[in-house]
Amino acid sequence: MIFPGVAPHDPDFIDGAVALQGPSPQHWLGTDNLGRDVFSRVVAGARTGLLGPLMLALGTTILATLVAVVAGYVGGQVDAATGRVIDVLYAVPPMVVAIVLVGITGGGWWTALGVLLVFGLPINIRLLRSAVIVRARLPYIEAARTSGLSAPRIMVFHLIPTIASFLVAVFFLTFTYGIVDLSALSFLGLGVPPGSSDWGRMIAENRAYLFQNAGATVGPTIAVVLVAVSANVVGDWIYSRYESHGRTR
Repeated sequence: MIFPGVAPHDPDFIDGAVALQGPSPQHWLGTDNLGRDVFSRVVAGARTGLLGPLMLALGTTILATLVAVVAGYVGGQVDAATGRVIDVLYAVPPMVVAIVLVGITGGGWWTALGVLLVFGLPINIRLLRSAVIVRARLPYIEAARTSGLSAPRIMVFHLIPTIASFLVAVFFLTFTYGIVDLSALSFLGLGVPPGSSDWGRMIAENRAYLFQNAGATVGPTIAVVLVAVSANVVGDWIYSRYESHGRTR
């Protein structure tokens, strides 16, 4: 697939005559051992490099918010049962489970994404649940409950907006961890199929040719680092804006 205006070459086009060439005007980051343009493959790798973490961050934020708001607002046995399930899941390291399940079942990228989503929920539910419990006891929530508003309406329109800064933190932290974790799984050969233009897979496949063309390994590595750092910076900026806005209200 060619990316007009961004990637100058087809990232999957093989040309053995130019294999392992260094950076040049024709190939900005050189070529890999099969003669594929590294820069074009780094650009194409954004599909899995960004889509996976984005899906993971969205899914985690939505599910963690639903569980945390219901458990924190309702309380009682619902909150207690939620806490026990969270404790069990929290004790299991997500990456270890992902490596074992993907390695045994051969499920690949989607299985890894699902495992990271499920086992990444507990820490985020804990964070949001603590914030919800504090805000659910505030006077304006009690006033809304006394005025006869339904519980779903209170949770959606009065409670969730008060934890917006925490939702931003959960989203961007999960996005950052997703980039690193999914790239690591691909590096281990447990994510996308061999030959895919994925940043982690590219690092693994090109590390043996580091001294022939360092750009084939350094390029995708820099892409992972830049996206992870950028997500942290943007997330911290948005979180600070929400927090400062909340303090001035």
